[in-house]
Amino acid sequence: MDKFDVIIVGAGLAGLSAAYVLAKEGIEVVIIERGDYPGAKNVTGGRLYVNPVRQYLPDIWDDAPLERHVTNEMVTMMSPDNSVSMRFRSDKFDQKPYHSYTVLRATFDRWLAAQAEKAGAMLVTKNRVDDVIKEQGKVIGVVTAGEELGADVVVACDGVLSFVAEKAGMIVPGQPRNFAVGLKEVIELPRTTLEDRFGLTGDEGVAQMFMGSLTQGRFGGGFLYTNKASVSLGMVVGIRDLIERKPGVEVHLLLDEFKERPEIVPLIKGGEPVEYSAHVIPEGGLAGLTPLFGDGILVAGDAAGFSLNMGITVRGMEFAIASGVMAARAIIEARAKNDFSASTLSCYQQFLENSFVMKDFRTFQHTPHVLDNSRFYGYYPQFAGKLLEDLYTVDSGPKAKISDTIRKNLSLGESLRMGKDLLGGLKI
Repeated sequence: MDKFDVIIVGAGLAGLSAAYVLAKEGIEVVIIERGDYPGAKNVTGGRLYVNPVRQYLPDIWDDAPLERHVTNEMVTMMSPDNSVSMRFRSDKFDQKPYHSYTVLRATFDRWLAAQAEKAGAMLVTKNRVDDVIKEQGKVIGVVTAGEELGADVVVACDGVLSFVAEKAGMIVPGQPRNFAVGLKEVIELPRTTLEDRFGLTGDEGVAQMFMGSLTQGRFGGGFLYTNKASVSLGMVVGIRDLIERKPGVEVHLLLDEFKERPEIVPLIKGGEPVEYSAHVIPEGGLAGLTPLFGDGILVAGDAAGFSLNMGITVRGMEFAIASGVMAARAIIEARAKNDFSASTLSCYQQFLENSFVMKDFRTFQHTPHVLDNSRFYGYYPQFAGKLLEDLYTVDSGPKAKISDTIRKNLSLGESLRMGKDLLGGLKI
């Protein structure tokens, strides 16, 4: 069979980053992508934190097709008939080098694929990997389009439900609690209209997170990111809650209802939807990570579970890039020894442990448990909305003291439950 030095399955950020580094070292690498083009099947809310990964791909950021640098952070809690929003803007976030950008994956991934190809990588699209080839327990290649392709190392970057890692015997189907489904629309708006609506200047951007009644009490929330001439609007809902909570609901209907909220309608009015996508997302945190290496195989990006919900931010793209680069470095080290066994490729795990990747996952290892609290998606948004509604209401009679209004909305029992939730939150 035809043989390459490295086969990468999946042309997402992890796979493309690995391919770029390997190709620049003169290593023969082929990327096999199921979609029509890189980015066709890659879905994200749309925000990349650049500072953690500048050092890993230092020569790409000046030319990369990034959208807006985020200077405004917003959080909105929604109840059925009101909402509470907080907006934070920082001059620090408007200074170069910008710390985070919004990203359109269909654009960015194709550009990064072109850089990998210029470096010498081979990209094959519209091809699905149907199986892995093993010899005496070691992965030595893959089967795609009815052909066998061999490799010293296969890198599984084929997404959260990694078929390659499963076929290699590294993972078993995961638990519903470790996954969520995300839906997103990209809605085009004239640039001047977008900047007027969001109060932006130049290439400044907004990242807005939503929680509360939009998921009908289920784990999850919504997001909105401003691009140069569009917004990325969507939501994420936990798969376990979709299965277990009754009555059942179709996720796309939740997104339709979200778009009809009075907080959202004026923001997207007159816009044209140009992209609709859905994707399964890892939500297991540290406990949800897969084995990362084996004989002749490495696992990176979403396939490894490298997505981290930190409550007020959700991160994934920088973990994908960093894990792809470190997978490439592990392969380079293994080639120097001409040994592609698990014991040699295990340096990949150590590279990750010494980086921000595993350090962040360990720091926030309790986050999935803390966020698995229905009060965050039901009680707290309703409490905040009702309290502020009462505080701001002036009726025909005398106005109650502020302290009395707070006591009316907050019983002793609820105060104790809030204290318990706060103590849990201190773990993150």
